[in-house]
Amino acid sequence: MDRSSPENLILVNRESNGIAFITINRPKSLNSLTRPMMIDLARAFKSLDRDDSVRVIILSGSGRAFCSGVDLTAAEDVFKGDVKDVESDPVAQMELCRKPIIGAIAGFAITAGFEIALACDILIAAKGAKFIDTHARFGIFPSWGLSQKLGRIIGVNKAREVSLTAMPLTAEEAEKRGLVNQVVEGSELLKKAREVAEAILKNNQDLVLRYKSVINDGLKLDLGQALALEKERAHAYYNGMTKEQFQKMQEFIAGRSSKRPSKL
Repeated sequence: MDRSSPENLILVNRESNGIAFITINRPKSLNSLTRPMMIDLARAFKSLDRDDSVRVIILSGSGRAFCSGVDLTAAEDVFKGDVKDVESDPVAQMELCRKPIIGAIAGFAITAGFEIALACDILIAAKGAKFIDTHARFGIFPSWGLSQKLGRIIGVNKAREVSLTAMPLTAEEAEKRGLVNQVVEGSELLKKAREVAEAILKNNQDLVLRYKSVINDGLKLDLGQALALEKERAHAYYNGMTKEQFQKMQEFIAGRSSKRPSKL
């Protein structure tokens, strides 16, 4: 196990199969984040993104919560720090990360924890988990994307309700609205996250990275521009392939087809 945080508050574990785990490990404080933890979390994602042996990342929290937000006892240190420093910003590093990130959400994902969950590509939640936005309650201005991302996923009216009332969004409601991919028993949370990671591992690694990139980059554009982006990258991808690569693709498809009956 790699431990990227000197106090072991951010744990990193690389497995030989290509799955890496990051665990926010401050359970007695419901995994609230100090400034050093935020920096360590950002560095963990940057390190795993650069590691060619890592293909999928699973992010979770130890104990009763995923992440209860920023440690408000050190609020000035956090909010008046260099918030524009991409290197020490965990959400910025998650958004820059090329590898798929699976969030395993148990207990609470509150405010900054909610924003970290929104930076994941796929979310698996335990039954009873809650997403809570307390920015308005405590007078904290959002800076990790919650005010913009949530409405685009669950609908703007529901997002206004969640953020302006600070009332919980349950995992079950989040699943119905497309924020959470699957809700499972708490005891099955990491097992299900691993199953999703293993399904990703079975696919073409280069295409997985390209596919994540074109999906996420396209979401920043209107549909016409996004479709043009897909077309442009598809042309670049196929134009860059050699005859040998096309032959391998055809052989692989033929081999898969002979092993299973067609669904058509």
